[in-house]
Amino acid sequence: MKNTNLTKAREKKNLTQEQLAKMLGKAGKQSVSNWENGHNKPPLPIAFRIAEILEEDISFLFSLEVQDSHTKRLSEKNRVAV
Repeated sequence: MKNTNLTKAREKKNLTQEQLAKMLGKAGKQSVSNWENGHNKPPLPIAFRIAEILEEDISFLFSLEVQDSHTKRLSEKNRVAV
């Protein structure tokens, strides 16, 4: 599912995908493109940085669906078989 909130917020700041990627320390625009097209979600620290750069609430940008891979791994590790 496309992330139109992220795209609109980036465009509102007059930033290209490549410019945002560079601000995040990414080599190219592919990561930003993947996030905007819904192919994957950024790690939580990156999502917070994006929200800061775009001056938007993180829950608005990512609809509370941000991946925190560390938390995800912990929850999978701590699953209890029933």
